[in-house]
Amino acid sequence: MRQLEFSQFLPVTMDEAWRFFSDPANLSRITPKEMNFVITSCVPEKIYPGLIITYKVSPLLNIPVSWVTEITQVKEPFYFVDDQRSGPYSIWHHEHHFERVENGVMMTDKLFYKVPLGPFGNLLDRMFIHRKVSGIFAFRNKFLEINSDTFMNFS
Repeated sequence: MRQLEFSQFLPVTMDEAWRFFSDPANLSRITPKEMNFVITSCVPEKIYPGLIITYKVSPLLNIPVSWVTEITQVKEPFYFVDDQRSGPYSIWHHEHHFERVENGVMMTDKLFYKVPLGPFGNLLDRMFIHRKVSGIFAFRNKFLEINSDTFMNFS
């Protein structure tokens, strides 16, 4: 199983960070366009434990895949967790942490994932998937860096 961690300073308040990241509609804003990410379920403006969200996404070779996640834990405004219920991974556990720091918020994503298909899946992970997942978070980092001054306008 892969374990990845990405941290980013956001020059915003905890309330602004929480408002943006706890609104499922904002997920498409911070996902690379080439992934064709579309939420296919009705979603509220704010997450809650037990919320099921369905998506269509094209993570590799522009092949669309259905993905279902559940928001399993929420402790506003400090963290929430989403777990894949069905989709392209054997395991997908994504923790979103927010910590007040001087002049803003330190956001930390902790991701645990495992690809299916045994040794073949591990090979695909080493060749493509790990780089693609890391690229998604690099895109998110850049987007937030460029747009953090207008955070409150996104929610």
